[in-house]
Amino acid sequence: MDPVIVAGAGPTGLTLALALARHGVPSVVLDEADGPPRGGPRSAVLRPDTVALYERLGHRGPDADGARWSAWRTVRRRQEVLRVDFAPGPSGTAAPGEGPGAGSGTGAGRPASPLHVLQHRLQHGLAEAAAGQEPIRLVPGCRVVRVEQDDDGVTVHTDGGPAPSWRGSFLVGCDGPRSTVRKLLRVRFPGRTAVDRYAVAVLRAPLPFPGESLLHRDPPWRGDTEVTARPLPDDVWRLDWRLPQAARGGSPLTPDDLVARIRNTLGGWCGEVPPYDLHAAVEYTVHQRLARRWRVGRVFLAGDAAHVLGALGMQSVDEGARDADNLAWKLAMVLRGEAPDALLDTYQTERRGAVGARLRAADQALPLLRSSGPLHAVRRSVLSGSMRRHGALLSDGNLGTGLLGAPPVHTPPPAPGPARGGGRAVPQPRTATPPGAVVEDVAVTAVDGSPGRLRDRLGRHLLVLLVAPGTGVWESRHWLTAGLMPRLAEATAALPVPAELLVTEAYPGAVAHTVLLVRPDGHLVATMTGCRPEELRAHVEAVRGGAGGPPPREPSEDRSGESSGDSPGDSSGAPAGAPSGSRTGSG
Repeated sequence: MDPVIVAGAGPTGLTLALALARHGVPSVVLDEADGPPRGGPRSAVLRPDTVALYERLGHRGPDADGARWSAWRTVRRRQEVLRVDFAPGPSGTAAPGEGPGAGSGTGAGRPASPLHVLQHRLQHGLAEAAAGQEPIRLVPGCRVVRVEQDDDGVTVHTDGGPAPSWRGSFLVGCDGPRSTVRKLLRVRFPGRTAVDRYAVAVLRAPLPFPGESLLHRDPPWRGDTEVTARPLPDDVWRLDWRLPQAARGGSPLTPDDLVARIRNTLGGWCGEVPPYDLHAAVEYTVHQRLARRWRVGRVFLAGDAAHVLGALGMQSVDEGARDADNLAWKLAMVLRGEAPDALLDTYQTERRGAVGARLRAADQALPLLRSSGPLHAVRRSVLSGSMRRHGALLSDGNLGTGLLGAPPVHTPPPAPGPARGGGRAVPQPRTATPPGAVVEDVAVTAVDGSPGRLRDRLGRHLLVLLVAPGTGVWESRHWLTAGLMPRLAEATAALPVPAELLVTEAYPGAVAHTVLLVRPDGHLVATMTGCRPEELRAHVEAVRGGAGGPPPREPSEDRSGESSGDSPGDSSGAPAGAPSGSRTGSG
């Protein structure tokens, strides 16, 4: 099997290589940098399911490098408008009617906390995990300069590194917002420039709300309109100031301005300026962009090469991990001959659609949250509950909830034939997870009797999960030959692709004998009642064939239609590097 070539050894590229290795697919990771990433103020807020993904891919433990929060608070002036309390440690359970990572957070229904980690430390952990995986070859100091593809594979020509060119089955550009791969493909990158501008400082200081994250709007001291404090390990904090309108497009923030801002903020929170140790600082601008194509023949885009986001706390590292997890199992199925090439089109359909929805939601929220003046002041004072709604919008991206942060719900392909009951739709039993959403993490037992968690079994094969109350008190040799298990085990073994059968005592909202079919990336395909071999097989056929839905449409120009300077495609619409006569992909 020819390796998949990955351009870029950032979090998305390394996650993709590790996910491919879990499927037994070799990869070559080409990176322009010739050494490990340097420390800096960049950090990422990771949802619990993203942390679980990194752990099962071999990361030595993201929790060792990050900090979990005891609470999130949104404060306007001196009034708390939103508070979310989190369960201690990495696990938590959503309150009734709430999804993972959501909730008011009181009592036993507290959600799990996000994990806040410095990005260079996360990248170090992923690189260490990749270095220990035999199917992964890391090639530093290697810059992509030309891409050629044909019906059998991709040739990547490079500058630097041990070889002038590399041959692979597919190429995935994970090389950041200025992606060379995207530019070589002549894929446009429209969007909006300078949506927000921030000053950031990472410092050690004794703040009066240890373990809590705070978003402070319109603080009582003068000069700031919005400041966020998020804890890191060892009493270190990341502070973000949204710069006022007058500062945008003007001269950069000077060191004296930054120090004055730090002292002003710390003094406002603590009553006086406490001793502090400044580790790093930077000023940055938030842009919003979405590549028009994520697939061009045998070349794909992922992570910041495909999308740039960050307004209102949206997390680009989380989105890049979702890109990698979605694409890896589809590439593996196609390379093993278990699925047709059409399955790869669903990567663009699902992931581009999900990120585009987030960007549209941010576009709709920004005018409300960033407008100023007398009219806006009247609206804020008159509209009942407006501050709470504003607080939720500002928090969703950071907390991994709502349209700005929660995992997307993909539309599952309808199963043909028997699953529709010979012309009649067969109703699916309900669970707390709708089809297309990410499944809840529950305790499971494999057919060999080994216990574990559902999330730990993801990332290799399809999962067939039977809800069977009472199995936890019996040894597996007793229930493996009783009830539904023999027929369900036989049906699972007869599927056209490898699948693993698991049993759980209970699943939220599911009744006994409910069967869940789960994709390798954790999205629920369908639920069934009892053992229905033909229905199960039909759903699997739909998943691996990418059936059910209209063909992808060419994307329209996004929002403002601004270009990042990438060359547009030629008049025929075929980007450079596309194989003659092959599909170039669509948006």
